[in-house]
Amino acid sequence: MGQQVLVLGAGMVGTCTALELQLRGHDVVLLDRRGPGQETSYGNAGAIQREAVEPYPMPRDWRTLLSVALRQGLDVDYQLSGLLAAWPQLLRYWRESASLRHQRTAREYATLIAHSTAAHDRLIELAGARDLVRESGLRFLFRTAAALEAASRQAERLRAEHGLGVALLDGPALAAAEPALRPRLAGAVHWLDTWCVSDPGALVERYAALFRQKGGRLLKGDALSLRAAGPGWQVDTEEGRVSAAQAVLALGPWSGEALRRLGYRWPLFVKRGYHRHYAGGATLNVAALDAERGYVLAPQCRGLRLTSGAQIARIDAPPAPRQLHGAEREARQLLDLGQAVEAQPWMGSRPCSADMKPVIGALPQHPGLWVNCGHGHQGFTLGPVSGRLLAELMEGRPSCVPTTPFSPLRF
Repeated sequence: MGQQVLVLGAGMVGTCTALELQLRGHDVVLLDRRGPGQETSYGNAGAIQREAVEPYPMPRDWRTLLSVALRQGLDVDYQLSGLLAAWPQLLRYWRESASLRHQRTAREYATLIAHSTAAHDRLIELAGARDLVRESGLRFLFRTAAALEAASRQAERLRAEHGLGVALLDGPALAAAEPALRPRLAGAVHWLDTWCVSDPGALVERYAALFRQKGGRLLKGDALSLRAAGPGWQVDTEEGRVSAAQAVLALGPWSGEALRRLGYRWPLFVKRGYHRHYAGGATLNVAALDAERGYVLAPQCRGLRLTSGAQIARIDAPPAPRQLHGAEREARQLLDLGQAVEAQPWMGSRPCSADMKPVIGALPQHPGLWVNCGHGHQGFTLGPVSGRLLAELMEGRPSCVPTTPFSPLRF
């Protein structure tokens, strides 16, 4: 017999968690202050990144760190207030990025990524969302031969270790594949197993529509009103108080605040990102990362979406889209970008953990309360498999991947 469950947060991770539990016969309420997929899940590059088997480590060589400190590149930026607020977590992030630790983390992380496209495929089929998805891969573009050579060696290693599909393109092959690119680049690494979504927010909405169709309830309310109520949990919604025996925190970048209110001091922090759409110019056949500049160009339904690198900032800090403006200048050197669609760039935050792994499991001091957060850059990719893993844990069933690396008990 199914349980009553509250899932707090209707981004990709929360929506997939609610849908997975609902499909397993549980009575689920999904709650958010806004509609499904309107926060962090709306603002990404729309890639389901099967190739992302190794999480992003923090640079450890002094030249790169000095470049970041001096804001010389576009891939990483910071606001001083955010840097000061997050320094303990960033210090742990730096430690966890040491070679041997990162290798161990990558082996654990890859077990989740291995299920990413298959888990999405199941929900895409059930939700009738094939029209939003292209199995076209993702290209990493390189301007210099040295960078392309290093990336090609890395790609061959990952192909051999993880069975990934990859194609290496030299300059003429890339020019033939993407005629809109004006300068002759050194080439590209084309990750063939990655899928691209033409409207990331719409895919979350399709999953949420399937959730409602199957009997789930979607309510608006204040997730931070969560409180213990008898043997279960209670939250305030626009329709009044709602109670359930079990609750799941899947609040993305707001998870840290909710957990601190419950007494947990985990090494969670946020990275901010920006995007803007451009129309009326050229486009690309396949989404592409300008790997030596640190931004992504992705063809989507609103135009060519330009997404920035990571910015360390407080979640409530005012916008500072320096990276996006710099990325626009760089992108205009590659192709006719066209005109900006939005008057102002979109801004959002990514929920990160200092050890680069999501946190999935039961909260040790609060019976009936679970967490599914900390996915960093890959919440959109990992939403369905994370929801499956959380459901398996909640039901006490054998899990699709080893659970210990992602357990809250590691903190």
